[in-house]
Amino acid sequence: MVLFLLLVIIAIVLGIVGVVAKGLFYLLVLAVVLFVADVVYLGMRWSRRGRGPIR
Repeated sequence: MVLFLLLVIIAIVLGIVGVVAKGLFYLLVLAVVLFVADVVYLGMRWSRRGRGPIR
């Protein structure tokens, strides 16, 4: 969970810098891609948590 929160914070910071700084639009795009990947990662971890051990 710490990894998820850290990546969300990094995505937010990159997004703000990408919007504010001129010519750094690629940082905004990178932040969006990072955020989407982070949500997918969280979804994969939650989907595995409900199952029991594999025997």
